[in-house]
Amino acid sequence: MNYSVLVVEDDESILDLIEIYLENENYIIKKATCSEEAIRYIKEEEFDLAILDIMLPDKDGYYLCKKIRESFNYPIIMLTSKDDESSKIKGLTFGADDYVTKPFLPGELVARVKAQLRRYNNYNLKTKEGTGNILTYQNVDLNIKSREVLVDGQEIDLTPIEFIILKSLLEKKSEVLGSEDLFYKIYPDEYYIKNNTVSVHIRHIREKLGEKKNIITTVWGVGYKIG
Repeated sequence: MNYSVLVVEDDESILDLIEIYLENENYIIKKATCSEEAIRYIKEEEFDLAILDIMLPDKDGYYLCKKIRESFNYPIIMLTSKDDESSKIKGLTFGADDYVTKPFLPGELVARVKAQLRRYNNYNLKTKEGTGNILTYQNVDLNIKSREVLVDGQEIDLTPIEFIILKSLLEKKSEVLGSEDLFYKIYPDEYYIKNNTVSVHIRHIREKLGEKKNIITTVWGVGYKIG
């Protein structure tokens, strides 16, 4: 499949290098050097993944990430020269799925692109028909087949990672799932490093659940549970 990837980077030498490596994988690349240009592409074209540099000449990559998440759930990888926890958490807060720190090996970026597309496509696979398609707790209903989540009958929009976390918690109602367990649910190919990644996604889910946010309980020092 020829995936379409948006790459936003103001350093044209890096932009061209990313294009070469991704085109070698038969991806269709659309390049932008600023947020204004990128927003135009986002509105006009369909993408399977976006790679966003944080430092751009107009509005930054965080802004772009937020704009994409207003309408789309495809994976977002952030590029940054800041290898610090706060930058990563900020990116996750706006809906990013992964981070690559500059300078990076092009092969590493390609591997992360493949991992994100594989995860996203697995998430989008249709499950078999059956009675086990609906997971429910109180007035929260999660439909595994259609990937819909309803709160009091109103649909809420979760990213693929948020959906996986909520689904995992609903499947193990009354059981505590550790942060490491949830990390491997969403990043099965990654090495676990204790950080705030899972807690940031949990916070997003709670915000979207609104009045039902308290169904997810934090078990301090252990993890999270529903019920």
